[in-house]
Amino acid sequence: DPSVSELQEISDEVYKLSLAHEIVLNGDFKLQMGNFSPFRVKETLHKAFWDSLKEQISASPPNYTQAIQLLQEIKEALLSLLLPRHNRLQSRIEEALDMELIRQEAEHGVLDIHGLTTYILDTMAMLCAPVRDEEVQGLQSLTDPAQLFRWIFRVLDLMKMDMLNFSIQSLRPHLRDHSVQYERKKFQELLDKLPSNLDHTTEWLREAAAGVSASLSESQPHSAALQGAVGGSPALPSLTAVLNQGYMNLLCWDHCLCTHRLTGFCSQTLLMDQARLQEVRAQVNQLATTAAVLLVTSSTCGSTLFGSPGFVARLKLVTKVLLEGLSCTRCEEALQDISDQVLQEVSRALSQLGYPALTSDRCASLKGQIKSIADKSNTVWHVIEQRIHLFLSRFISPDGWNSQKDFPNGLDAIQEELQEVGRRFRSVIHHNRQVFGPFYLGILKKVLFPEAEPESDAGTDSF
Repeated sequence: DPSVSELQEISDEVYKLSLAHEIVLNGDFKLQMGNFSPFRVKETLHKAFWDSLKEQISASPPNYTQAIQLLQEIKEALLSLLLPRHNRLQSRIEEALDMELIRQEAEHGVLDIHGLTTYILDTMAMLCAPVRDEEVQGLQSLTDPAQLFRWIFRVLDLMKMDMLNFSIQSLRPHLRDHSVQYERKKFQELLDKLPSNLDHTTEWLREAAAGVSASLSESQPHSAALQGAVGGSPALPSLTAVLNQGYMNLLCWDHCLCTHRLTGFCSQTLLMDQARLQEVRAQVNQLATTAAVLLVTSSTCGSTLFGSPGFVARLKLVTKVLLEGLSCTRCEEALQDISDQVLQEVSRALSQLGYPALTSDRCASLKGQIKSIADKSNTVWHVIEQRIHLFLSRFISPDGWNSQKDFPNGLDAIQEELQEVGRRFRSVIHHNRQVFGPFYLGILKKVLFPEAEPESDAGTDSF
């Protein structure tokens, strides 16, 4: 078993790998104070340190030992925020915060703390991003030197974070070009330290292979029987088909929003994308419910009502709002609320168009059909589920798929939203396929098909 130090080293490597992965896949990624390690030493964050600083500065005569330490760190922080072209500003900072001179002034009791902090605040105002202007200006109202030092470091941490985020945005195209090789190399290093790190990935692919093989057997029963009669063996699935099935297994859901399982989340190669895949899954469930609501409403009210301006958009908005952030235990309750709101929209639209209101029987039928979407055996949900699966499985295929003409029937009302979800899903899958393709290839060839070579693919790029 790995030692404590080895585990810490592995943890650090996983963090670096996750950070690089997030920067590449998340175009909106920014470091936040929660995941940013300030450059101040940990001890200075403690209240006791600042209380001690206040006592030293307030003493008679003042003791500037800790203040000088902080000035040194502030100087280093300001210099770290400079760009290569800031040569003159660097010289001015070096001159204004000459630590040897500051120590001599402190020894002779002539250190001007107020003058130094004023210069520091002016320099921060010059260097900070516009978003930090208000915070830097707020520091000028602080009169307690100890409190001022404390908040200077807080704002400097934010400025440092702003610079890192700017660098991340600038370097993202370069990082994207090299991320595949970097992530693959880092994962291999982790695999060398933890040889069992692909056990769960193997099981995930084994389950996918079994599913593809079962589908082949069902679709080609006569061919399989003939091969068995002549001593042959049924055709093995292609590597690409198995991997695509594995990816689709990540979005296996039951009929009700959130009552599902993500079969692939045990795979070590997918852990960094768990949150993204969960978001995709939640969006897919929401869209499936929306499509089912629209379909049963259309069948009850007719195409004329659905053709009225803004009607479908209002129904989609109502459904989305009531499903947003829903837990699985409230699925049936939400559909009850949705059925009430849909009936209100239907009644309003019929009235505006001058059509007679729905009869009580049709109202009850519509509400019952909407609420029954939560039923596992609901036919409408089952059909929509299959069509969304078909769409997404084609969308993530290596060749890509974005045909307007071949969009599945019954999903027209959610076409734009589903295509956006498909693009997000494909982005994650494409990157995962590129990084871990060689690992998947090795598992499928050496573990899942030890006695026979599966149908080969063009290579890991298409695989």
